[in-house]
Amino acid sequence: MTPIRLRALVRPPTPAVGGADPAAPGAAPGPVAADARPGPDATGGLDAAGLVVPAAATLWALPAEHLPFWQTVRAQAGAAAWGAPLPAGLLGEQLLLEGLPESRAWFGDVLEFPDCALAVGEPREPDPGFSARLGFAQAGRLARQSGWCGYALRVRRPGTLAAGQVAILHPGPREISVAELWRARRDRAGG
Repeated sequence: MTPIRLRALVRPPTPAVGGADPAAPGAAPGPVAADARPGPDATGGLDAAGLVVPAAATLWALPAEHLPFWQTVRAQAGAAAWGAPLPAGLLGEQLLLEGLPESRAWFGDVLEFPDCALAVGEPREPDPGFSARLGFAQAGRLARQSGWCGYALRVRRPGTLAAGQVAILHPGPREISVAELWRARRDRAGG
């Protein structure tokens, strides 16, 4: 099995007043905006040790494997230069994971980090500000079609997380993957 590595901890950029692009140069990372999930009180915040994760938190994870896709479609839409890196948290993620795309993440799997355990939950649906944050009108539709917008992780054991940590995957019941759940919801909605 491929190791699951926590590549980055991010706080999504706060949308600027007046509709300015939060990914613009100089835009400061901040708490999760009102139109993004989870809410600003969902985590204990960043400290010197990493992200403090309280018992009731839900975190949004994005598979790092999707970054090249989102970089490319932003450039194709003229929202960013070719090869420009995605600003941290642009898709609303708080955790950037390597090795666990939606097709390999099963509802109920548990990721055990050294000081924290997180259970895979539902797929993330693009929030109303998704297209605006990415800088082009079709972003939300592309996210719904591809299902490449991450998933929820619910706290099983509170603690802290730090970039670079590797998780041990404990399989859950393996009844439905995040990708399968996303497709079922999309098909039921007629999308």
